[in-house]
Amino acid sequence: MRDVIVACDFSSASEVLSFLDRFASCERKPFVKIGMELYYSAGPQIVREIKARGHRIFLDLKLHDIPNTVKKTMKVLSALDVDMTNVHASGTVDMMRAALEGLTREDGTRPLLIAVTQLTSTSEERMRTDLLIDRPIGEVITHYADNAREAGLDGVVCSPLEASLVKEKCGKDFLAVTPGIRFKDAAADDQVRITTPARAREIGSDYIVVGRPVTAAPDPVSAYERCVEEFVYGKEDCQTAP
Repeated sequence: MRDVIVACDFSSASEVLSFLDRFASCERKPFVKIGMELYYSAGPQIVREIKARGHRIFLDLKLHDIPNTVKKTMKVLSALDVDMTNVHASGTVDMMRAALEGLTREDGTRPLLIAVTQLTSTSEERMRTDLLIDRPIGEVITHYADNAREAGLDGVVCSPLEASLVKEKCGKDFLAVTPGIRFKDAAADDQVRITTPARAREIGSDYIVVGRPVTAAPDPVSAYERCVEEFVYGKEDCQTAP
């Protein structure tokens, strides 16, 4: 099922809880992304607080370390009852397998585990000059995605521009979680590989991660509902939610 994940990139618990208060009367509570800034500021308690309010949570910490360290860290995170979390695919297949092992609880349950391929702020030119990866960006991303599939992960984070390539390589059930979403009438900010919610739906994204177009909007609830209308229900370029 497609869904919209709201990136709550705030610096404190009070900020994010005040923001989520706006959605208290909404029938559809947003799926929330908690990233490094908020987690490092407010700690695991903010995960528990947001979960208690009825939101699903994508804990976006992008773990990347030696396999044993990642395995032990994932075991800690599995106790937070999040719905999705991630690692960097560049950490190797062994690291991703260790992450999956650590995240899986004794009863066999676990959150969804996905891997970051390349950040949406990274252009092919930067990948070549800064990272010395001398391959086309689409080829690199699909290779990383295939490694994640081999490791047993549920999907990857990629730009919506590569979602169809990931699906072709790894199968339609392999998740494509795509940030870099902007409305047609909005600024790109610091993102490079971006598209609209409606186009992400067409390309094959399973989840879109939307930050500033919602969190910085004059009316965040309407902006969120616009994302849902365009991405989940396919009503392209809705200016306001019905």
